Amino acid sequence: MPLVSIIIAAYRAERWIDEALDSARAQTHDELEIIVVDDASPDNTAARVEAHVAADPRVCLLRFAENRGQSAALNHGLAHARGDYIKFFDADDVLDPEMVARQLAVLDGHPGKVAYGEWARFRSKPSEAVFTPHPGWHDGTALEWILATWRDTEPMYQCALFLLPRALLERTGGWDTTLILTNDFEFFTRVVLASGGVRYSPGARLYYRSNLPCSISGLKSDDALDSAWRATDSAISYLLTVEQSPRTRRASANIIQSFVYSYYPSAPDLMRTALAEVRRLGGSDLRPTGGLAFRLISRLLGWRLALRMRRCSISRKLRPAR
Repeated sequence: MPLVSIIIAAYRAERWIDEALDSARAQTHDELEIIVVDDASPDNTAARVEAHVAADPRVCLLRFAENRGQSAALNHGLAHARGDYIKFFDADDVLDPEMVARQLAVLDGHPGKVAYGEWARFRSKPSEAVFTPHPGWHDGTALEWILATWRDTEPMYQCALFLLPRALLERTGGWDTTLILTNDFEFFTRVVLASGGVRYSPGARLYYRSNLPCSISGLKSDDALDSAWRATDSAISYLLTVEQSPRTRRASANIIQSFVYSYYPSAPDLMRTALAEVRRLGGSDLRPTGGLAFRLISRLLGWRLALRMRRCSISRKLRPAR
């Protein structure tokens, strides 16, 4: 029975960490170690975890004296892990009890491959989640699987979806500690492309908590946008190193164009750099998405003006009433 290490980076997670740890401890594959790295949380996160440590010898708590970020916390957990397989797991999400067992089953007899599961969003209760197929819910070679997940330009690389052989991580290295946003995109593109391929594990389900006000994905600072760009640029370089072709260049250009659509008109210099890279790669055929009015404005007046108008409309809605 292989040992699986579940590694959790936790920061200000006192509201959700119990549910996350309960779901990890309830795995039907019980050859586990569950390593929680508390990233100097100012709340009661550590105290919550300590209760699980006392109740279950498989749970371990490591603590940082000062906040160092999610990537550093995950690397710290990885350095202490003893497992044959590694699963990174966010402190606010929930695992199905069969997730680890199902992923181990599809990896049996396939050394060097990674397992990928299913996901659905919820806000308050996991029972709200509705699982519908997404790109990536299939087997594939490393390159073909990456290209398939990039086609919708918003690949879901949430860390708990993957079960990774330890030997693969020893070759590819850990998380980039300079990245604070989109670090998962850089990390899993690098790891998957270095793997022997992806094995889809039906029924291995992750319940993904959404719309949290303090989530990393909600960061919009200049540093966060710079991190998102560097992560995107790195992931593209990994892909183009494996294959330089019209299809990989177009996939890369579309990923960058999606980045621009997500953040324009913020960081004008960065947007110009990104659009110049789209042109260098041969151009993008990706169109911005939105409602009927947005699509009409975009078609008649251009996507730049349409995005500016949408940003102004959102800002007015968020402005506090006088």
